[in-house]
Formats: sequence, C-alpha cells, structure tokens
Amino acid sequence: MGYGPLIRGEAFGLKAHIHYEAAFEHYLRSKQIPYVAVDEAKRSAFRDAKLKSFDFIVYSDDAPNWLVDIKGRRWAARKNQRKPTWENWVTQADLDGLTLWEQVFGEGFAPLFVFAYLIKEQAEPPAELLHRYRDESYVFVGVPLADYRTHARVRSPKWGTVNMLTKEFARYARPAAELIGFG
Repeated sequence: MGYGPLIRGEAFGLKAHIHYEAAFEHYLRSKQIPYVAVDEAKRSAFRDAKLKSFDFIVYSDDAPNWLVDIKGRRWAARKNQRKPTWENWVTQADLDGLTLWEQVFGEGFAPLFVFAYLIKEQAEPPAELLHRYRDESYVFVGVPLADYRTHARVRSPKWGTVNMLTKEFARYARPAAELIGFG
C-alpha cells in the first residue's frame, strides 16, 4: 500500500506523470495515510462497457474508505474578475464512472471528488490547508459523490460537463484531510 520507492530523496509512485495526482499522492504519503494508487494503464471493462477509472483508494479508520477521483484545477481569476473562483467542473462520464464503482465496491466505500488546486495567484489559504510539492503549492478539497451528484447542474452539453454553483460547492466542499479522517 501507498509507499513508492525513493528517487532523489522523494517518494515516486504511479501518479508521478500527472502533477496534481503526484502532489496528492505525496500529501497522502507525508500524512502516512494508507492508500492504493490505481494504475490507469489497466483500465477495467465492466459489464461490456468501458468504465472510467478513479485515481486512489484511500483507507480510513473512522470514515468510509474513499474511491478518490482527482480533479486538477488552477487557482486563478477568470477574465474580468479580480478574485479566483472555485472551478469544480467534472464530466458526466466522471459522475457515471464513480457511481458504478460505488456499486462494485459496495458497503464501506464511498466515492469522493478531490479538487487539487494549484495555487498560482496571491492567494493566502490557511497554512494548514496548503501542501508544498516540487516548489508548488496545492490545496486539496473534497466533495462526496452523493453531494456532488445531488447539486450538479449542466455546465456544457457540448463537452458533457457539469458543475456545482459556487455557493453550493462552498457548502459541501471540505478539506480532504477532514473527509479522509486524518485532519
């Protein structure tokens, strides 16, 4: 479970090629949270359908075990706005895939979107939420699939994306450590 070999003094696992996932894996390792990284090269075919994979199984003593899908986003202001926004869009395929995985894993496991925000602006999130990885700063917040699915609205029919309104996202998003049970 979860502790990759050391390369140049840094743990290096399956997710090293995708910086958001690598940063989250580093976060889990640094907090000694047990996890398994899912190898996307071994995607599953389930019931004759290609099933979108998630990124990590994160184990917890006092919360459900989480099926984590990382969604990397930059913390940056949109055009004509001064403040950065909590971008939280996902694809309908993300929702459908996690819903099926929830059924496959059954009781004791719950799907969780973890939004990994790369902090690029002059943002000052609380220090306890900030995680440093390879000279970059990240904040990890999660929304359980059940809450996300209930409050999602279509963002782009053309691209098949949905999102939560910012006020709903703020209501249901929690620091990842709090949801995982190690906060």
